Amino acid sequence: NRHSHFEMVYIKKGCVNYQIEGRNVILNPYDLILIKPETLHVVRVESDEMCELFVLSFAFENHSNAARQPDFMDFLEDSQTRSYIHLSLTRKNEITAVFDRIVRERQKAREWDHVMVNLLMMELFVLLSRAVREEWEQNGRNRSLKMKELLLAAKDYIDRNYSKNITLSDVAQYIYLSESYLAHSFKQEFGISPKSYLLQVRIRAAKDFLENTQMKIGDIALMVGFSGQQRFNDIFKKQEHMTPLKYRKQSRLTHLNQER
Repeated sequence: NRHSHFEMVYIKKGCVNYQIEGRNVILNPYDLILIKPETLHVVRVESDEMCELFVLSFAFENHSNAARQPDFMDFLEDSQTRSYIHLSLTRKNEITAVFDRIVRERQKAREWDHVMVNLLMMELFVLLSRAVREEWEQNGRNRSLKMKELLLAAKDYIDRNYSKNITLSDVAQYIYLSESYLAHSFKQEFGISPKSYLLQVRIRAAKDFLENTQMKIGDIALMVGFSGQQRFNDIFKKQEHMTPLKYRKQSRLTHLNQER
């Protein structure tokens, strides 16, 4: 199936396997799936017992106007999310209860039943709005936590490999992100770009060598990952407002004064 409207499926009985754009989603009793328009999906009944589904297709009128849509539209229209949302409900869930009431009302076949069904549909959308919003917010928190883990891994990668000839591309490939997305997210999380952080780590290591060794400044530059002494001098002076040589002299003078 692929259609221009939203599709909501509630599993009353049995087990159903939905294949949505290559992804398998197993639906058991009291599960609900909400599928975005133009999403390719295949439905297979997995259980031998009778399978009972409640399928609701819907669209929103005047969709392009400025009127506020139900909250779960935020999720459905978020291009960063999957093309569907799967909710695992329970027998006593409010949404489940409304579905059951809609089925019962439709089976009565009375003249005024459509009024009651319409009212129940409104209640259903209100409940769905709440449930999907909670799911969306939880997914957002999970994505945020996952991104923080990736950014910490990128930071750790720089800390461990600053002395090598690494680039932004190397860091991005290490955590499987694009360079532009890494640069934006890294700065948003740590307040500094990954390139600037790499230079900061290199200068910090260089300062340690300048203070505690007799190594030549050119050798220190190569040791902490700079391509040459001139580049090292320029970056060091920009960050510390003095040359590496002056920094070494000042640190030694400070050390002597502390020993007296």
